[in-house]
Amino acid sequence: MRISIAGLATSHPYADARTLSRHADLVVWEPDPQRLARFLDEHPAATVAPDLAALLDTRPDGVVLTVPPPRVPGALAQVLDRGLPCFVNKPAAATVEQLDQLGQVVSTAPELVLSTSVLRFAPDFAGFAVPREEVLAVRATVRHDVGLWATGYNPWQDDPTIGGGTLVMMGLHGVELLVALLGPAVRLVGGATATRRYDTLRSEDTGLLTLQWSDGVPGTVEVLGVSEGEAYEVTVHTSTGERRVALRGGEDELGYRATIEAFLGMVGGAASPVPWAQTRAVLGVLASARARH
Repeated sequence: MRISIAGLATSHPYADARTLSRHADLVVWEPDPQRLARFLDEHPAATVAPDLAALLDTRPDGVVLTVPPPRVPGALAQVLDRGLPCFVNKPAAATVEQLDQLGQVVSTAPELVLSTSVLRFAPDFAGFAVPREEVLAVRATVRHDVGLWATGYNPWQDDPTIGGGTLVMMGLHGVELLVALLGPAVRLVGGATATRRYDTLRSEDTGLLTLQWSDGVPGTVEVLGVSEGEAYEVTVHTSTGERRVALRGGEDELGYRATIEAFLGMVGGAASPVPWAQTRAVLGVLASARARH
């Protein structure tokens, strides 16, 4: 089996490759020489392609796509033209315009597209469920420090018009968990952003989103980009108390490996395990929030 890794724009494909290398030969394309060198240090046997077209010409069985959101629609269109399953690392879109363009591409073959926060596949969350009739309200808390962006690292991620900034890049994890739990019939009600510590950011380091599902259930996503550790929590309020799941730890505990295993199921012929309607709902909430802030 051969898997192509198209782009190394974030840290995620490096983690993806650690799981993929146990199952497949790797072909990689990345225009930044430093990122590519880092990847090859860990995976010296990987084949390097000079561009995306050459990467696809190696006839992979599937593609992991990690490029900045403005480039996703064009790159994904080339992948889908080959009929290949594709895992699009987050965020697939950060603005309303990007999401509209992405939706047009995905509509040609939504069953071949997986784009999600890895937390959806975290083992502790995968087994978490509360009967819908018992749910009064929900809350997701995201703790992931963004201080590295304040130094100028990966500036596109901190740019609200390109990667969406903290509200989108980190808020995605919280919105994803709540949509996975309650479904895609959700809308943005309001939100707020602030810069509490990292004054050199182009976006924010703290955010709050308020949501509501079509049956009236309200939800809150807290985005805390000033944090000593990485951790995520979902709380479901019921009439008898709270049900809570906390996610922290390494790649296995946070769902990286399980996400790639789900993608490999697609390579084997299965449809995407995350319906596009859910991905569209997650990205739609975030793009709407970004437009307001």
